Amino acid sequence: MYKLDADNKDHNSIIFWFKTWENKVQNKDFESAKNLFGNDVVSFGTWMNVVEGLEKLCANQWKSVWPTINNFKFLTDTLYIQISPDRLLANSILVWDSTGYKKNGSSFKRNGRATVTLKRININDAWRCIHTHFSLNRGIPQKSYGGI
Repeated sequence: MYKLDADNKDHNSIIFWFKTWENKVQNKDFESAKNLFGNDVVSFGTWMNVVEGLEKLCANQWKSVWPTINNFKFLTDTLYIQISPDRLLANSILVWDSTGYKKNGSSFKRNGRATVTLKRININDAWRCIHTHFSLNRGIPQKSYGGI
């Protein structure tokens, strides 16, 4: 695994993808977030062992988590990318952070890590996500009860 130079066009386009998705999560914008994903996305998540398809991912994972958290942020300075020689497939790992809420309303640091696989038809196309795997760091409560 390697980290690409910051001036690399592919690296920058992948950072842009993560920043765009981060904004969708922060704003609970489920519908436009779907534009960043392939319809055939397959993921692992907190609420389902395997999630097949974009509609199920949105309904069963995103809508179970995003409304219950605040301050979601991908820490793109931790981003590592593996990219195919044809530059059409990229596997990325990075750390993320957010604020979760206990049942009594008190907040807690809710952080973890993610693996995200992106693909595109040609190097001038936008990246589309085909796989995500999010996991919370050790000791972080699995459930958040809603943000402010």
